[in-house]
Amino acid sequence: QVQLVESGGGLVQPGGSLRLSCAASGRTFTTYFMGWFRQAPGKEREFVAAINWRADSTYYANSVNGRFTISRDNAKNTVYLQMNRLKPEDTAVYYCARRSGPGYSAHPQDYSHWGQGTQVTVSS
Repeated sequence: QVQLVESGGGLVQPGGSLRLSCAASGRTFTTYFMGWFRQAPGKEREFVAAINWRADSTYYANSVNGRFTISRDNAKNTVYLQMNRLKPEDTAVYYCARRSGPGYSAHPQDYSHWGQGTQVTVSS
């Protein structure tokens, strides 16, 4: 069974940076796509970024492209989300998730394992 635990959220001023981490347990972490999603109050969960298991392909939502960077360290069973130039509209609970099948997907229903989420608040 795979368990995912996010950390690194917090309160940051607009223009600031945060680095989220997602630690995974279980041997099946390394062969799957991993993704980051976020959900703001009253809104649906939305795709943020994804990375393949070799870490040589990454995908981003248009709203974060150029500001956020997803990476992974398979030796540590950890995936990261570096968030720079944060905006108030980035405020949300951020979740990491493991893809349930092969290939890239931006749809939450295609991810089978989820962490509990970490709150990111961007405010002055």
